[in-house]
Amino acid sequence: MTATGTYSPQPGAAPLARMIAAQAVLETKMLLRNGEQLLLTVIIPTLLLVLFSTVDVVDTGDGEAVDFLAPGILALAVMSTAFTGQAIGTGFERRYGVLKRLAASPLPRWGLMTAKTLSVLVTEVLQVVLLTVIALTLGWDPRGGVLAVVALLALGTAAFSGLGLLMAGTLKAEATLAAANLVFLLLLVGGGVVVPLDKFPDAAQDVLGLLPIAALSEGLRDVLQHGAGMPWADLGILSAWAVAGLAAAGTFFRWE
Repeated sequence: MTATGTYSPQPGAAPLARMIAAQAVLETKMLLRNGEQLLLTVIIPTLLLVLFSTVDVVDTGDGEAVDFLAPGILALAVMSTAFTGQAIGTGFERRYGVLKRLAASPLPRWGLMTAKTLSVLVTEVLQVVLLTVIALTLGWDPRGGVLAVVALLALGTAAFSGLGLLMAGTLKAEATLAAANLVFLLLLVGGGVVVPLDKFPDAAQDVLGLLPIAALSEGLRDVLQHGAGMPWADLGILSAWAVAGLAAAGTFFRWE
């Protein structure tokens, strides 16, 4: 028997909040150091914003092009981090046994998912700040309420996180890499990010409008470009995707 305080620090798991915070910091550092992740989360959205705002490539309707593009690029940033980047990163962690080893640590599995979510949120905050500064420099004139924007970004993050974790937890890493990048490109073109949905046929508009990227980009555009109030229809679509995606990820996610 040894007296209390014989060993310093005392052996045992750290407090749960400290473990989650430490894992979140590690996840964020790993994400920001990854070249492919930076390409998806920072470089591509920034280039698209600058290019389409300064070069008349796509007809964005009346008004300044940046007023149409900035909300869509913010939506793209959320998708790139919460869906594409998280799916690819988690998929390869699962393949190489990282998740299996972390699952055996004192950090509970839900704590690991919480840390990953916090990492996504931190990255998104940095993205939003960067893109907002660039858009304002290009002449963006945002309107609308902050609360509506925060609600859209939060539900969009939840929806894309659920879908990203579902893909990463059910497909092989190579398949996740290919599928996540393909979905990113398809939704970039057909999700109302840089091409207005009204440029598509009427039948296609009805289907595309139900996609999470379309709901997020159109909702942000209604608020920030047109000064609308709370976009309940778009929030409803994002809520449905969030519930379905997170529930499916929780059910079918395989740790190894």
